[in-house]
Amino acid sequence: LVNNAGVGAGKNIEEISFEEWRWVMSVNLDGVFLGTKYAIEEMKRTGGGSIINLSSIEGIVGDSRMVAYDSSKGGLRTLSKSAALHCAKRGYNIRINTVHPGFIDTAMVRGFLKAQAKGGNVETAYKALEALHPLGHLGEPSDVAYAVLYLASDESKFATGSELVIDGGYTAQ
Repeated sequence: LVNNAGVGAGKNIEEISFEEWRWVMSVNLDGVFLGTKYAIEEMKRTGGGSIINLSSIEGIVGDSRMVAYDSSKGGLRTLSKSAALHCAKRGYNIRINTVHPGFIDTAMVRGFLKAQAKGGNVETAYKALEALHPLGHLGEPSDVAYAVLYLASDESKFATGSELVIDGGYTAQ
């Protein structure tokens, strides 16, 4: 199972409403909880499997502009570790890991940049974001897909409760 749904609200702690907070949590955290819980139930019946939950570097380092998103991704991170330990200790043959993408060139990131530019030049904001990455560019969706492919395969048979960071060096700074 790959839990890959995610939404964001580019607002800080003072700007975000409780309704916006709950919306982000319902998709990013509650959705992963439900997917993981019911996948475990089914995988126990079929002899095991791999669950990959998409978190974010924002669940590791935080960003003052995205309090709900960061909180949901941080919660997803520890939810996954807790569930991984649960399955391992019970011998279910179910591995649970997280992937933590950095800024990937997607519609969601472009939308965030547009909102942050507030009528300014989005391309300037894009270049500034690229400059924050030691590799000098944003990631591509295929970078994340290959990480997921690894965790879904038998090549990762000894990985559970692990975090695979795909961020162009962003969090290494």
